[in-house]
Amino acid sequence: MIDLDLRHLESFLAVARELNITRAATRLHLTQQAVSTHVQQLERSLRVTLLVRTSRGVLLTAAGEELAAGGQAALADLEELTERVRHTARRQSGSLRLACCPYATSLFAAEVADAMESAVPGLSVELSSVRSPREELELIEAGTADAAFMWLPVGVPGLRHAVVRTDSRAVALSASHPLAGCASVSLAELSGEPVVRPDVYASAESERHWIADPRPDGSPAPLGPSVAQIEECLLMVARGRGVWLAPEPLSRWVPAVNVRWVPVSDAEPSELAVVWGERAPEPLVARLVAEVAKVVG
Repeated sequence: MIDLDLRHLESFLAVARELNITRAATRLHLTQQAVSTHVQQLERSLRVTLLVRTSRGVLLTAAGEELAAGGQAALADLEELTERVRHTARRQSGSLRLACCPYATSLFAAEVADAMESAVPGLSVELSSVRSPREELELIEAGTADAAFMWLPVGVPGLRHAVVRTDSRAVALSASHPLAGCASVSLAELSGEPVVRPDVYASAESERHWIADPRPDGSPAPLGPSVAQIEECLLMVARGRGVWLAPEPLSRWVPAVNVRWVPVSDAEPSELAVVWGERAPEPLVARLVAEVAKVVG
């Protein structure tokens, strides 16, 4: 495919109409040098000579005549297509229903919703706050949510996703734990520590990722107590019943007394994604992914 710059084509068409570079430059509000450079770059892209200079102006070659005859129509078609695309974006309306867990998305969910409504006039974004990834999936499967913010892997077939952020991992330790004062720890240093497991995971694959099972040496992760909610994980940790592995952002938004968060140097990162099902309005989901990317940077 030819790498054709529309500015170069517009400059050439102006020269073809005027048969004079000076008058073409005046029409385009450009310098003569800029117009000449545009024409030369267009000739290099097309690998043809489009015009020759004379003492009275310019003459078009046969190739130049052909481009002048079809170039204006091509520009008009592109302008019409551009306007149709913009019109489609402007008239897109309806609603987009998003599910989110407060700890995972508290920083940006509302900001993303506001950005979506500003970007798509007539759109209403509904946020549903749930307590676990499993509840997010239930809303998507029931058709009462179009998409959700979730850390991968989800481990459920038939869902689609787009990664919007990658998070490092941290471990919650009791303040009295020997490793609590470390700048970072490895999974090998945690090899004997039972991992607390909240009963909120979307799948067995998701749980294995969260508890780092298996460990880098192939050994299984030691299992600690299972609790009903994420908040209970920190209670178990504070009481010395185990440790809890989580994406690093949770260490900032789930603080607790008598618990220390320490980065885990070799744990697989967690990818935060927009997840949606087959019934979701994909054009709106695509715009959502773009807006989330802007917000989370």
